[in-house]
Amino acid sequence: MDIGLLSVSMNVYSTKRIAEEAEKSGHYVERIDHTKCSVKLGAGKPQIYLGEEDITNEFDAIIPRIGAKVSRHGAAIVKQFEMNGIFSTARSLSILRARNKVRTLQIMARKGIPIPETLFSINPDNIKKQIEILGGAPVIIKLQEGTQGIGVILAETKKSAKSIIDTFYKMDTSILIQKYIEESNGEDIRIFVVGNKIVASMKRMSEVGEFRSNVHRGGATEKVKLSAKEQFIALNATKHIGLGVAGVDLIRSKKGPLLIEVNASPGLQGIEAATGVNVAQEIIKYVERNGKSRRK
Repeated sequence: MDIGLLSVSMNVYSTKRIAEEAEKSGHYVERIDHTKCSVKLGAGKPQIYLGEEDITNEFDAIIPRIGAKVSRHGAAIVKQFEMNGIFSTARSLSILRARNKVRTLQIMARKGIPIPETLFSINPDNIKKQIEILGGAPVIIKLQEGTQGIGVILAETKKSAKSIIDTFYKMDTSILIQKYIEESNGEDIRIFVVGNKIVASMKRMSEVGEFRSNVHRGGATEKVKLSAKEQFIALNATKHIGLGVAGVDLIRSKKGPLLIEVNASPGLQGIEAATGVNVAQEIIKYVERNGKSRRK
């Protein structure tokens, strides 16, 4: 198969690993910098250009690795491939859903997936009441489109929470506020879903003095065994968002597992190292099952 790997750089671990496994399986793989892609609409069939090259019908399947800063443009490029009948491991709509934490949590709440108590507002006049609705401080304040733990703040007192929230509102920045789950103890679980199965899972533990457990924030990792409830949440969250490849993040609370986030471009480095699972190969197998080679 001819596979397009949508990524801004080939020096990213995940991008390199997926390309390696595609080539090992006998496929042609080409990195496509989606930030350099253009779409031509109007007369005739819509066309996708990489610089001056028409790549509209060059690939049998695409694997999007769309970063947060260019998610809207990246999703638009993915959408154009979809409209031309090219299989994608992540649909354009699903990429945008997963990127916005509020949209993700709204879908999860509607589908009965357990999540932490969450509040979002743009009203700067009743911040104190917003904090009280969640049971008071401490609270977690998150950017709605943050990633890798960036834009996630623990406000330990009502005064600091009010100050931080007020600042974000004045900056016209979209945020959400969540009840702090103390018993999670700076730990979360990353579950990697490919297709309709869980291929790997790990526990992430934060450094001393840091409540965020992201690997990019220096958190430690180890392989973890999932409960039946955790497996159910991960598989159904992925299905409800509409992703073929996803990283689902959970925390363990007194009330059971709670979903935090669904990631449309989950990193492979931490989970492959912690579990020994060849996740990149699982992604390629998924592409093989669903993409159709158009080579003669």
